[in-house]
Amino acid sequence: MALMEAKAKPKTDNVPVKNGAPTGTAANCVVAKGTRIEGSFRSPENIRMDGTIVGELRCDKKLVMGEGSIVEGKVFAQDAVIMGAVKGEIVISETLHLQSTAKIEGNVSAKFLIVDEGATFNGDCKVGG
Repeated sequence: MALMEAKAKPKTDNVPVKNGAPTGTAANCVVAKGTRIEGSFRSPENIRMDGTIVGELRCDKKLVMGEGSIVEGKVFAQDAVIMGAVKGEIVISETLHLQSTAKIEGNVSAKFLIVDEGATFNGDCKVGG
């Protein structure tokens, strides 16, 4: 009889966060400062974004946009913390947190919305259900 070894899958449901950003190995995909992506971009894992995306951004888990990050297009994610700028529609299935440096131009839809003092938002907003 052969012995089988099972490897535990890393759990990312409870992502450790410091200052709104995933810490440690929790940020599975990183778009570094200075990086520019044109077109559709999707990750099934968490995303830490400090660059620029022109097009559609889809994140199946948590998206964290750092200060200086820019998205020109639609943003879809389960949860999101935004410290950068978005020019386009934002659709978040759970919690959207706009930190003080966030600049949003476009419509927002989220189950829960947290807006820090200083964040700017210009568009329609649908929160809840």
